[in-house]
Amino acid sequence: MGYWAKAPMAREQLVLISTTLDDRIPDDHPVRMLALILSGYDWKPWESKYHGRIGQPPIHPSILASLWLYGLKRGIRSSRKLEYMAGHNIDFLWLSHGHAPDYSTLSEFRSKFGEELKHLFRYIGRIAMAGGLLQLIDLGTDGTRVKANNSRFQTWTADKIAKALEELTAELAKQLGESEQIDREEKDLLGDSSPEQLPPELATQVERKKKLEAIQAQLEAADAARKKGGIDPAKNPAQIPKHDPDSRVLPNKEGGCAPNYTPMATTEGHGGYIVDAGLIVGPNENRELLPSLEHVEQTFGEKPERALADGAYATGPNIREMESRDIDFYSHLPLPPEKDNPAVRPDPTQPVPEADWDRLPINPQTKKLDKACFIYNAEQDVHYCPRGEVMPFEEKKTETNKQGETITWQVYRCGACATCPLAARCVSKTNTGGRTVRRDIYTADRERFAAKMQTPEARAIYDERMRIAETPFGIIKHNLGLRQFLLRGLAKVKTEWLWTCTAFNLDKLMRDLGRLRAAVAADVAIALAN
Repeated sequence: MGYWAKAPMAREQLVLISTTLDDRIPDDHPVRMLALILSGYDWKPWESKYHGRIGQPPIHPSILASLWLYGLKRGIRSSRKLEYMAGHNIDFLWLSHGHAPDYSTLSEFRSKFGEELKHLFRYIGRIAMAGGLLQLIDLGTDGTRVKANNSRFQTWTADKIAKALEELTAELAKQLGESEQIDREEKDLLGDSSPEQLPPELATQVERKKKLEAIQAQLEAADAARKKGGIDPAKNPAQIPKHDPDSRVLPNKEGGCAPNYTPMATTEGHGGYIVDAGLIVGPNENRELLPSLEHVEQTFGEKPERALADGAYATGPNIREMESRDIDFYSHLPLPPEKDNPAVRPDPTQPVPEADWDRLPINPQTKKLDKACFIYNAEQDVHYCPRGEVMPFEEKKTETNKQGETITWQVYRCGACATCPLAARCVSKTNTGGRTVRRDIYTADRERFAAKMQTPEARAIYDERMRIAETPFGIIKHNLGLRQFLLRGLAKVKTEWLWTCTAFNLDKLMRDLGRLRAAVAADVAIALAN
């Protein structure tokens, strides 16, 4: 070999003392900690999913689950890549006791145990809680966008699907005519004994037509809702992804639009563990705050003390429900501007001086006087306009907003607009009935909450929200590589997200227990040295 180092042994050489898989894994290797944590888990619910009397003996679910969790921790999300690692890497071979499952076994296992995985997620969280590593004091709830397994260009619109259905209907009619002709010829030969059923390829086409018709109904309903909301479906039609119709086309945080899902996570602030993981279709994250906190309480048997979320979650129902459940809620909801608002005056029955009219707040959308210019008197249940005119309660109106929530509004109307010198700044030309101000049943809750969020104590607590709620998403996307889901369909994607969050928590628990073990070993070494 000359200059180069000589090989310690030839590949074909027999060895006197054989080595085991266990010999090849150091005592402090992370895979040993993972196996130790999972060794105390009861796998009976998983085992019950197997028939047990058909085919070859299956690989135990503890081995397949361990491989997936260890692989996800290492950023391995593909079942084919995990198959390779399980058959070639020493640490994976050690973890699987030498089993080398193929990719189809791994893929099927990943999407099969959604309910059972929830129990494993809870088991890992409770270990962390028992060790003081997880505390339900400050919880941060947030959502993110992750692309679905669907090209951004492969989507259905009402026009596209109508054309596809027209072509499919014509093709079906042609194939059905040919099938009926064959059936008639066979009856002439066999009599009436031949079964009357569609050929497999024709039955598949009929089933496809039913699915397309269901998607067409969804698109028509979505376009009708867009039209009602002021969006022209002809210029901006609703879209449903072709390959994963459960996903929705939404804006990406990286820019542009694509078929997406919205994964949700509630994270505790002490150790950074995810204490609840969910996934929704669409952007309405604020509806998931209360259900998520309920799941946390069910999982850990303890009610959280404080909940932190961004401004999208500061809705009236959330604020009121948090108060009723005695959970301290913190979110971004600023008060209407008061410092430079001349409408906020000691006696709202007196008019705002004409010299201050130019400082009255203007609504950027309507270009008219903002609602903040109209002061509410709770005792009398009236508003006062900037001219000091009383605006009594007129009626209640019930509407459905863009999020599908039903809201009841109380409408207050001014009857002095016809002769008011501020009318040009306050009332549109088409409004002949006078300026109105609306107040829903949650307005007082929002005002009270906004005043709370102005205090230094509340601001200091809320400043922790970004660290608590958004850190897991950054780690999961960057370290675990989850920027696009591999599975399709809402149920399977939910399970894929839960696998990811379970692996995130397990990795964090392994690190925390490793540090505790190292600290104990150091203390013992110091004690022995002394």
